[in-house]
Amino acid sequence: MKLNQSEPSLLVTHCYRAYFPDQVGGLEEAMRQFCFTTIPFGVKSTVFCLSPNPKPNKICRPECQVIRRRSWWSPYSCDLGGVDSFLEFTRLARKSNVLHYQFPWPFADVLHLVARPKIPAVITYHSDIVRQEWLNIAYNPLMWKMLSSMRFIVATSPVYLRTSPVLSHPLVRDKVRVIPLGIEESSYPKEGDNEIFKRIGIEANDPYFLFIGVLRYYKGLHFLIQAAKSVRAPVVIVGLGKEGLRLQALAAQVKADNVVFAGYVKDAEKAALLKRCRALVLPSHLRSEAFGMVLVEAAMFGRPMISCEIGTGTSFVNAHDETGLVVAPESPEELAQAMNTLLADDKLAAQMGSAARARYEQFFSGPALGRAYAKLYREAAG
Repeated sequence: MKLNQSEPSLLVTHCYRAYFPDQVGGLEEAMRQFCFTTIPFGVKSTVFCLSPNPKPNKICRPECQVIRRRSWWSPYSCDLGGVDSFLEFTRLARKSNVLHYQFPWPFADVLHLVARPKIPAVITYHSDIVRQEWLNIAYNPLMWKMLSSMRFIVATSPVYLRTSPVLSHPLVRDKVRVIPLGIEESSYPKEGDNEIFKRIGIEANDPYFLFIGVLRYYKGLHFLIQAAKSVRAPVVIVGLGKEGLRLQALAAQVKADNVVFAGYVKDAEKAALLKRCRALVLPSHLRSEAFGMVLVEAAMFGRPMISCEIGTGTSFVNAHDETGLVVAPESPEELAQAMNTLLADDKLAAQMGSAARARYEQFFSGPALGRAYAKLYREAAG
């Protein structure tokens, strides 16, 4: 990506509850890409976030400067900061041209409405609040006040715009713009670390299926483990999370001996796994999986995908019968059938992988993402 020297510098402060290195997940990766891909368009980024151990308070990364304050409590994964959070956020807002929030994080709403920054703000709407329904009732007034105060609201796919009762609401619909999440290819390791295959005990040249992500309740991994019993190939699960021990116990209980829990992997190891997998499987069964950044990773590496139809952006990234297969959620039988279809047909897997790469280049590349967000920031800033 080449720097557009004609663009004046723009300072953007991103705001979310966590960022690297404290948490590694799809939303954090999406933020990293917002920062990285807008650099060639004259955007300088700072990320403001909370951390259980914010020492050092300031971290300089290739894509941005990270400013951290302490997370004192995290009920329902909603990190809450102290007085110092409000002071630091206000200071950063005064130095910025645009604020960029990630939704949902109710504490950000409080920060924004208390600090009352005098600069324009945009928000990327990643997901409806799905699980905490009774909390959502209490949060609704604050949420609508926050969304109404935004200059723009970004939906990550046309599917989510169409199916979200919030984004399609007349109160905010005119503010919504659709910008798919994306990845700049040069931000990933060029060469994979093949030592990962020795560590997890599988042959690199043998076909295997791959899951990558934080082990959360909505990822549908219990269905994948049940499906694995009917698949004659390793199923590699990469990631850590609260569900880890329960999932390992389930694999032992159902005797899914081909399931390999790889735990945390480095970026170069992840690249090696993505390059050689037969397909990336994302069995998420709830709308909390609003987009699936890992699907974009797989498409970038030219791998076919298997995902579930949950009415979100996952079916925008993974086009059924083109870039992979989309099956019914909560169905180990359909998951197994899709995996066995790609396992048995080398030509089909290769065709879908090539189509996935082409779709990545069309919709999810770094230049496409950076150009769209830089334009949005400048339009917001007036």
